[in-house]
Amino acid sequence: MLPLFAIWSRPMRKLLCALPLLFAVPLIAQSAPQMPGTMDVARVTAGTYNTDPGHTLIGWRVSHFGFNDYFGIFGDATGTLTLDPANPNAAKVDITIPVGKVTTASAGLTGHLLRAGKDGGKADFFGPAPADAKFVSTRVVASGTSAKITGDLTLNGVTKPVVLDATFSGAGNNPFNKKATVGFHATSVIKRSAFGISYAVPMISDDVTLDISVAFEKAS
Repeated sequence: MLPLFAIWSRPMRKLLCALPLLFAVPLIAQSAPQMPGTMDVARVTAGTYNTDPGHTLIGWRVSHFGFNDYFGIFGDATGTLTLDPANPNAAKVDITIPVGKVTTASAGLTGHLLRAGKDGGKADFFGPAPADAKFVSTRVVASGTSAKITGDLTLNGVTKPVVLDATFSGAGNNPFNKKATVGFHATSVIKRSAFGISYAVPMISDDVTLDISVAFEKAS
């Protein structure tokens, strides 16, 4: 027969081993960081917001010879959003996109996008020192946390109407600069030939899919 202390010590040893875990659980829960932004429209306040250029991206995608898609990015976009949660259809968006800062995963392709035309002729794509692109909204139709934003896109010296399918993605205070911030995701498809960029169509698709992620910080 085992001694009484040995029988008693087995469950006690298990309990003593479990105690640190029991105390650790609430400590972990207390120390877990909270996301500053959430999809809570109640956090959005009326006013004028400026883009956060470092966290605003306009991705573009084209089909390459029908084999696969190729991606690129425009960054450092600047502009404003005027928004009133009580009247979202009255929102106004004005964004400027520095085309000359276009980037891709290939230095050769990026260079081609910004290359001057041969012998002084028309550039294949944007050419050197291209003018900034600009989107200015003309109509907003909101439904819940989504909206269709119609506006004028000026690209390569040509202005055409474009519709963005936008979705609210989060709101809260930026933990570093403490500014009230709202975020949106938007998509659209444009035809580059409509803006005078028809090089290699249809081998490189005329359709350009835009995938936009934008953060706006409330103006002080």
